[in-house]
Amino acid sequence: MKGILGRKIGMTEVFDQEGKLTPVTVVEVTPNVVTQIKTKATDGYDAIQLGFDTKREKLATKASIGHTNKANTTPKRFFKEIRGVNVEDYTLGQEITADIFTRGEMVDVTGTTKGKGFQGVIKRHGQQRGPMGHGSHYHRRPGSMGTMRPMRVFKGKKLPGHMGMLTVTIQNLEIVAVDVENNVILVKGNVPGPKKGLVIIRTAVKNPNKINERPELVSWVKEEKKEEPQTEETITEETAETTEEEK
Repeated sequence: MKGILGRKIGMTEVFDQEGKLTPVTVVEVTPNVVTQIKTKATDGYDAIQLGFDTKREKLATKASIGHTNKANTTPKRFFKEIRGVNVEDYTLGQEITADIFTRGEMVDVTGTTKGKGFQGVIKRHGQQRGPMGHGSHYHRRPGSMGTMRPMRVFKGKKLPGHMGMLTVTIQNLEIVAVDVENNVILVKGNVPGPKKGLVIIRTAVKNPNKINERPELVSWVKEEKKEEPQTEETITEETAETTEEEK
């Protein structure tokens, strides 16, 4: 098991060398810092704590500053534990970069869904509305509450309430590309959360050792041609060509 913390930038499309188009989510993964190492002897389980996204010391609490000082790093905005790792492979203060994953590797991505606020049953649960005629007094209400015998509403009844802001994990997503220079990982498909939302990328639980063979992506960067300095020979050749065309 391995993992890294990042920030969702948005979605785009990429082409590979076979001409196939793939929708991807761009996740920015600036170097993570190992801020704590937990072992079975001291904490009862093996895990590492990662810190992501540096913030100003003025905005951090004294407890958070003291915690990050042990790892000789700056205060962080986002802390998460990655369990099931080999603790011996990590040291306190170690930096983890995007090259921890490879192209074609299967991962699970965890994020917080978009908050929708207080919503009714039609938007929240997809229920059907009533007749919209003037004589009908039932339009977008939740409907029957069930039987009268218990004199209460059963737990789990689909009613209006707060929608969104849930921790959701999407499993078995494929890594399309890893850009170590720009600290970016491209994940196939969508990822929960809004733009600039914090996400966790971990090894897939159901397919931990599966790595698909994927062709490399096509780069659309145009190379700028350097203009050669003009000499007397090139100037005479250009003038000769123009005179021949005029004739």
